[in-house]
Amino acid sequence: MADIMFAGIGGQGVLTAGKVLIEIAAENGKNVSWTSEYSAEMRGGTALCRVVISDDEIGSPYPDFLDILCCMTKDAYDKYVTEMRANGTVVINSSLFEKTEFPENLQVYGVDTAKITAETGNARGANLVILGAMIKATEMLDKEQFENTLEEYFEKQGKNNPSNLECFRLGYEQAVRME
Repeated sequence: MADIMFAGIGGQGVLTAGKVLIEIAAENGKNVSWTSEYSAEMRGGTALCRVVISDDEIGSPYPDFLDILCCMTKDAYDKYVTEMRANGTVVINSSLFEKTEFPENLQVYGVDTAKITAETGNARGANLVILGAMIKATEMLDKEQFENTLEEYFEKQGKNNPSNLECFRLGYEQAVRME
């Protein structure tokens, strides 16, 4: 089982990242749960979603501690890193972090979402970059299966754009363990 949070600000695709993940996990035979929290502002306010993925029945969509935290902003990291279980995995948008000391009991992966979204011309793809980095860091789902289902997800939404898949792939390829 994995208790996961995506956190950032409205407009970064935080909620969409969680929705993409649960759809792909469900299509790969997992039990899933998704809840969201966001402030009243449409863009710029706090946004987060909690995702639970399990092979077994899910008891609660609100875990006491997180296994995985994906942060789109430094503020999200500062606010939610205290909710992590020991040996959990944190994925950060490293383009927004200066030199930071990370807790020794966590595995922290960083990916430069600003660089990748600029390279792909997909300004709205930062959430997919973070998803790619998370899949690399955790190996919770098969990368190729994820890619195939990601394309299907966006086709269903009528938003199929080749740069979406490229953002995911580059996030996967360029994620690095932070020391």
